[in-house]
Amino acid sequence: MKKREEAAPVRIIISPAKKMVEDSDTFAPAGLPRFLEEAERLLVALRTLTPGELKKLWGCNEVIATLNVERLANMDLRRAQTPALLAYEGIQYRYLAPGVLEEEPLRYVAEHLRIVSGFYGLLRPFDAVTPYRLEMQARLAVDGHRDLYSFWGSRLGAALAAETDTVVDLASREYSRAVLPYLPPETRVVTCVFGELKESRVVEKGTLCKMARGEMVRWMAQRQVTEPEELPSFSALGYQYDPARSSADRLVFLRETNKEVGK
Repeated sequence: MKKREEAAPVRIIISPAKKMVEDSDTFAPAGLPRFLEEAERLLVALRTLTPGELKKLWGCNEVIATLNVERLANMDLRRAQTPALLAYEGIQYRYLAPGVLEEEPLRYVAEHLRIVSGFYGLLRPFDAVTPYRLEMQARLAVDGHRDLYSFWGSRLGAALAAETDTVVDLASREYSRAVLPYLPPETRVVTCVFGELKESRVVEKGTLCKMARGEMVRWMAQRQVTEPEELPSFSALGYQYDPARSSADRLVFLRETNKEVGK
């Protein structure tokens, strides 16, 4: 783990995605996750549950539950071959589009991006992972902790604070609350909000937010952004920075409701 004085100017945090795949061909992983021992403890806890208990914990249908019960039975975390950035297949990751990023943007992503995971903790983009199902808000009791927020405690915030003193928050509330409350007071957190105006209120829509977050990571990587002051220049998917509704650490991007969204 880097010392603070060697830290990069910024770290970006994003959420994982529920849907995962294996891909050992596009990019080689750089190593194993830093919180692998904790993930192995969670794996042990998950394996003590019955298929019915797991289905309830996951909040999914029978088909997804069956797939993930099989994954649990065969999971070997130390033999994973898929870089985290390619393992997640959600909307955010499709708009980030790591498979078609060029060499310099990929290097930027590897250094600056961190994925907050309920199972793996804090992932670097090229950490080797295996498909799993475990959302951060899952009520999994392990090691005397009632849920994953309690299990991870201050560890994820401490790990991030050891790398940087400036964080760009592009994660959902479910995941950012596992990290941000544990950052030291001197750490600057800049949160990006992507919304639409409804009766003078900024309203965020889940799918559109995920698209915009992925697009912003890609935009930052292509432009090698190193300071939050550059972020208001972001303009994509119909979003424009709104200075009137923004502050230094809360950047609001608004989209006209009659605009079509696409790549």
